[in-house]
Amino acid sequence: MKQLFTLTIFLLTFTAFAQKPCEYSANVTDSIGTYKVTNEYLMSEKYFGGNFNYIFFSLAQTDGLPTLNMQAIQKSKDFIKANCFDKNSKIFLQLENGKIVTLMHIDQETCGTLIRDEKGFDNRVNTGIFMFMKDNYEELKKSPISLMRVKYLTNTEDYIVKRELTSELTGKVTHPNTYFMENIRCVE
Repeated sequence: MKQLFTLTIFLLTFTAFAQKPCEYSANVTDSIGTYKVTNEYLMSEKYFGGNFNYIFFSLAQTDGLPTLNMQAIQKSKDFIKANCFDKNSKIFLQLENGKIVTLMHIDQETCGTLIRDEKGFDNRVNTGIFMFMKDNYEELKKSPISLMRVKYLTNTEDYIVKRELTSELTGKVTHPNTYFMENIRCVE
């Protein structure tokens, strides 16, 4: 009986701490080098007064260098102000353990692309690539995120990072606060 109890505890512990396999939207190795990027993950979704804002993250590794791809999508029938990324743009992640992790944008200015859809909405899609700092990279594996601040070229936006987010767009449930804890190993 004692062995059965020990086996049951072991199996429950094993399944509770088992990591899900990494899923990649691209995983390429050729003569130039290697590149892999995880699937996009919904981090924030806001809907207010006919305006939609979405933030998606994906992790990439290019020849051993891990980076964060952030895609910001704005959708509105009104004028959409451009939030541009430049060499001074940053993402600040406040962790639940009180530490702050800073990610630096690559030296490339981008203001995104404006696309009008068939329903009369303007959609601005902007993608930024951010590099991890060596000194605080390990902290992302240890603690969930509570707050995200994105510094654009002309303004700063704050986002509360939820424990559970049910998307109005797709109906899928995500857990943005543990995104790095669950996925950063996929690009190491």
